[in-house]
Amino acid sequence: MFSIPSWVQQYKFDYTKVAEVPDQIFNDINAKLDTLTKGEPDVSIVIGAWNEEINILKNVASLADLKSRYSIEIIVINNNSTDGTQTTLDKLNIRNYFQPIQGWGPARQMGLEQSRGKYILLADADCVYPACWVDDMLESLSQNNVSCVYGRYSFIPEKGYPRWKLYMLERMKDVISELRHLKRPYLNAYGISMGYVKAYGLEIGHIMTRFRGDDGKMAFDLMKYGKVKQVKGDKARAWTAPRTLQRDGSYSKALWNRLKIESAKSLSFLTAMKPHDTKNVPGE
Repeated sequence: MFSIPSWVQQYKFDYTKVAEVPDQIFNDINAKLDTLTKGEPDVSIVIGAWNEEINILKNVASLADLKSRYSIEIIVINNNSTDGTQTTLDKLNIRNYFQPIQGWGPARQMGLEQSRGKYILLADADCVYPACWVDDMLESLSQNNVSCVYGRYSFIPEKGYPRWKLYMLERMKDVISELRHLKRPYLNAYGISMGYVKAYGLEIGHIMTRFRGDDGKMAFDLMKYGKVKQVKGDKARAWTAPRTLQRDGSYSKALWNRLKIESAKSLSFLTAMKPHDTKNVPGE
C-alpha cells in the first residue's frame, strides 16, 4: 500500500537518452535474453513502441528476468518512433520490426503475424513485468476452452501521485473489474497484460487503424472461441508509470473522472453485449 515491490526498483533507470546508457547494461540484458528462447518458442510476447527509447529498455530488462518453463520470444514493433527507440532495439537481442501504420492495432497485428509461438502475450512498452508473469498468465490461457486472458496492473508512484493514493485507485479498479467480468469481461482486457491463442487471433485480426480499445475488441471477438479468464494474483501484476492518470491533470481529477464514467456505465455491466462488427462499428 505504501511502497512498490523491491523487484520494480531495479528497473528505475535514470537515463533520458539511449546514448547515455552504458554498453554493459545492454550486455547484461542480452546475456539473459539469450536464455529465454530454446528451440521454437511456445510464447511470443508482442510489444508496440512509439517514442519509448528508455521505457522499452526498462521493459525488456524486466522481461529478460522472466523465470518460466516455457520457451519465450520477444517481438517489439517500432510504430513510427521519431526518437532513439530503434537504436535501443538494435542493441537488444530481440526481434523487432517497423510498422509505418500508426496505432496499437497495426503494431500488434504485425507482431502477431511475425510471431512463432502458440500463445501471444501483449505487453506495453512503458511497463515492467514480474518474473512469474508468463507462467501465471499461461496457467489460465493453456486450459481447455480458454481463448483469452488478462491480468491486473499497478502504478509506480511519482510526484503528486503517492503510492497509497494509487493503491486506493487500483483496489477500486479491481472491484469494478469483478463486476465487468460477469457479463463483459472484454472490458477488462488491456494490452498492458493480455494473452490469447495465436490461431484464434489470426482468424480475428487486430483493428488496422489508430483506435484506442483495439485490445478489448479483440477480446470480445475471442469469446466465440472460448472463455475470457482473469488472472487475479497480485504477484503477476504489471507495473507502470501513472501517465494515463496524469493526462487528467491531477490525481483527484483522474479519480473523479473515472468514478463518473464507471457509475454511468454500471448498469450495462449486468447485461451481455450483443454480437456486432467490432472492426467497423464504434462501441464497447
